[in-house]
Amino acid sequence: MEDKPKSTGAHKLQINGRGETLITGVTDVISFDAKEVLLETVQGSLLICGSELHVSHLTLDKGEVNIDGRVDSAAYSDKSDIKSAGSLLGRLFR
Repeated sequence: MEDKPKSTGAHKLQINGRGETLITGVTDVISFDAKEVLLETVQGSLLICGSELHVSHLTLDKGEVNIDGRVDSAAYSDKSDIKSAGSLLGRLFR
């Protein structure tokens, strides 16, 4: 099994006008669709929710992701929180 490339830079989340999102420090894209993008970052899991979301640029070698579309929320979760079935984020990340 191949090891995934690890981002060496710091993590940054930048949302411009709720329409353009730039994220660094991304180690993996877990899932995405028009309403949700779930990423693994060096700071934990990140769930971006909104409408008409589109991953416009993805460079995992550099740990960079650009997302276009209306962003309604961004929520972080540690790996231990994801496994917690009782929490809302735990249920979302299953």
